[in-house]
Amino acid sequence: QVQLAESGGRLVQTGDSLTLSCAASGFPFGLRPMAWFRQAPGEERQPVAAISSTGRGTNYADFAKGRFTISKDNVKNMIHLQMDRLTPDDTAVYYCATLRYFGSDDVPGPGAVDSWGQGTPVTVSS
Repeated sequence: QVQLAESGGRLVQTGDSLTLSCAASGFPFGLRPMAWFRQAPGEERQPVAAISSTGRGTNYADFAKGRFTISKDNVKNMIHLQMDRLTPDDTAVYYCATLRYFGSDDVPGPGAVDSWGQGTPVTVSS
């Protein structure tokens, strides 16, 4: 049974940095691409960043490029999302997900997701 447990979300101020983590179990972690998505209040869930099964390939949504960094630890079965220079527009619930495939050019949408975590809320105050 796939289990994804996000952690690290909290209230921060504009300009702060924050790292989210996702602990995974129940599947061959080293063989699966992974991703972070987010959903702001009243909005659709959107992709943030994706990472290949080995961790050597990454893709980012335009808003995340240059500010967010996704990483994958195939020993500890975890992925992380380092977020810098946060703004109130980054306020959302952030979800960890397993992907069916890793795209070479962009971050796959929710249709490519096999399993979701429960999410961790991030609030950025102005």
